[in-house]
Amino acid sequence: MQSKFHTIPINMTLLCLTSCICQSLYAETKAITPIVLPTLKVEATRTDTAWLNTPASVYRIEQDKNQNNLGVNLTETLKGVPGLQLNNRENYAQDLQLSMRGFGARSTFGVRGIRLYVDGIPATMPDGQGQTSNIDLSSLDHIEVLGGPFSSLYGNSSGGAILTSTKEGSGQDSIELGYSAGSHNKNRADVILQGGADKAGEPSYVVSSSYFDTDGYREHSAAKKVLSNAKLTWDLDDGSKVNWILNHVDIHADDPQGLTREQWKANPKQQVAFLKQFDVRKEINQTQTGLTWSKPLNDQHELYAMAYAGQREVIQYQSIPSGTQTNARHAGGVIDFNRDYYGTDVRWTGKDLFPNTRFTAGLTFDYMDEDRKGFENFDANGNYGVKGDLRRDENNTLWNLDPYLQASWNFVPAWTVDAGLRYSNVHYESKDHYIDVGNGDDSGKTDYDKVLPSVALSWAMTPTLNSYVSYAKGFETPTFTEMAYSADEGMNFNLQPASSDNYELGLKAQNSWGNFTAAVFQSKTQNDIVSAGTENGRATFKNADKTLREGLELSWNKALWRDLTAQASYSYIDATFDAPIPNSKVEKGSKIPGIAKNQAFAAIGWQPETGFNVGVDVRFMDKVYVDDSNSDAAPRYTVASANAGYVWKQADWKVRTYVRADNLFDENYVGSVIVNDGNGRFFEPADGMNWSAGLSVSKAF
Repeated sequence: MQSKFHTIPINMTLLCLTSCICQSLYAETKAITPIVLPTLKVEATRTDTAWLNTPASVYRIEQDKNQNNLGVNLTETLKGVPGLQLNNRENYAQDLQLSMRGFGARSTFGVRGIRLYVDGIPATMPDGQGQTSNIDLSSLDHIEVLGGPFSSLYGNSSGGAILTSTKEGSGQDSIELGYSAGSHNKNRADVILQGGADKAGEPSYVVSSSYFDTDGYREHSAAKKVLSNAKLTWDLDDGSKVNWILNHVDIHADDPQGLTREQWKANPKQQVAFLKQFDVRKEINQTQTGLTWSKPLNDQHELYAMAYAGQREVIQYQSIPSGTQTNARHAGGVIDFNRDYYGTDVRWTGKDLFPNTRFTAGLTFDYMDEDRKGFENFDANGNYGVKGDLRRDENNTLWNLDPYLQASWNFVPAWTVDAGLRYSNVHYESKDHYIDVGNGDDSGKTDYDKVLPSVALSWAMTPTLNSYVSYAKGFETPTFTEMAYSADEGMNFNLQPASSDNYELGLKAQNSWGNFTAAVFQSKTQNDIVSAGTENGRATFKNADKTLREGLELSWNKALWRDLTAQASYSYIDATFDAPIPNSKVEKGSKIPGIAKNQAFAAIGWQPETGFNVGVDVRFMDKVYVDDSNSDAAPRYTVASANAGYVWKQADWKVRTYVRADNLFDENYVGSVIVNDGNGRFFEPADGMNWSAGLSVSKAF
């Protein structure tokens, strides 16, 4: 399918779409009789306002409406969120590829530039690197996605924020057993125990555990994953609320790695023959726990506190030949680290201290202590895929202490100003314990800090139509992985953080025609972190002078008739280097790799509480450049999916069945790209037509 959007000038597109929507929505709200609509509450901006009155691009996705799927990846749930590009690598060793408005697109593994939270606990480390692997879809209640300027409220690397929340136990004690199967010998079994509290002071609870394994779509892409999640909630007599969360994930996954364009076209399922000898794989073991507490002191004052701690172990075997590792400066082909992390967030909220105002003041502290080692990936007999001699040994510590303020003032009935200020600071220190001939002491430390202001002005044009304009300063530090190597000897402590100026003009409507959003945005970034090529087998990074991201986002959803619902979204982003990068082929106007210029999504579904349900969706993604010089691109594609299920309830029993098919027309496309891959193996092929089916049975007691 060829996109027609890329031929339309951006200025004309923004002007026409925004003005047309404004006029049609305003006319519609005057013409109809006022109706009572449900209030959609969001928590991501910490302002305790309804979705319609929140001056930011924020979307809430209820997990109950996304149950006809396997329940393994966020790509199954976060569909159609404008501005969010979420790609499935078909590679459980490297996590999903996630970016928002172009932030985070450079990541070749894990998540960069976007803050992730699980029940209020950061899944992003102080340096800005995060992962989605510990998000439990079985016990998930909802997800909030926050983009645009207001995401800077979360500090470092908050080009966007994704906040997931586990459901709270309610009603009778119950147990649910489920099993799903799918293409490539996918198997997933899960159990969920839950129950509500009979009286104040007693906990409600949700306990979930699942096991998943697969042979994988491609050669050498098998994976096993065990995930357990528990949440206890106390509503106490004094009005306070306590949540205790415990989460554990254990992953063993093979890594098929990328392909060149020729290899992808010849056989998308293959692993490059030369790479098979290395047995590239990753093992992840992570446990974390946290406690949240909130208490209203009276009608005006409320306190909130969160504390968490976790431990993460990773062993990763890479495909680095022994000849490359003979360089004295090389860190080896096996990464082995053990990371302890903990932190806290405390804040006070005051309401109506002055007429129609709300103030929040808080302090966030995060700390990470990492013992990182590197080993040769071969033994004395020349066998690859085994842990050999030590080549790296260091201790890395990071911490931040961020104070922040937020204020909201409804100064006249239809106008509200929201403002925030955060001092974001990150402190790095590395102590090198591996010092040998030709490999000197790489110890060092550095500090990064930035004052991050934000402000938004919103206008309630009618009770069902709201507009806003906002600005914020953004800040993204390099991760420890990006600082690990430089063209010279030692860690790259000269790498600077990126800072951005972010602007947004938005419109929201909630009326009988559904929920609408339209947003025009621009982000100007200085010192964006980009690839500096490979030195002796090591990926290095540098700063680009200026980059520019600007575009448009539209979304709509509506209950059409009874249980028939529909949604649609469209995203346009023009992401370019706004200045040439010295000593490279990157000229001003070159496209930032990893970002699709156009995205579109549409879905329709019949979703009653019981009985037969069915849904179909279609997703379009534009081509994606693979490197800074735009030497090649993954082609644009359109894929369709369909699902059906049946829910039966009788007294204390509930049975749910489903079947779904993805990529219905067996499109041969690239699911994601490995940005700036030094070997030219940029392409990670997506699965062809594939299916899954499942059954769950629950019983209340």
